[in-house]
Amino acid sequence: MLYMLTWNISEENYEAAVERFQAGDEMPAGVKMVGRWHALGSGYGWTLVETDDPVAAARIGVKWSDLVSSEVTPVLTDEQVAEALAG
Repeated sequence: MLYMLTWNISEENYEAAVERFQAGDEMPAGVKMVGRWHALGSGYGWTLVETDDPVAAARIGVKWSDLVSSEVTPVLTDEQVAEALAG
C-alpha cells in the first residue's frame, strides 16, 4: 500500500528540522521510501512510502511530530483506481 505523508515545518522549528534531516532520516522497518519532494521556502513537503503496515507509516509522522505538523494518507495509483471503478 502507498501512503502520502504531507508535512509542514513551522518557521520556529526550521533550523532544528534541517539539522535532523541532515543527520539522516531512516525509514522505519518495513517501509520503503518511493520519493520525497520539498517546496523550498514554504516549509511544505511530501513523502511517498510503500508498506503493508499502516502503523509503520504512521511512525514516520510520529518521529517528526515534535518539529513538524503532518498527515498520513493512504493513496492509490491510476491503475488501482481504474480497477476499483471497474467494480
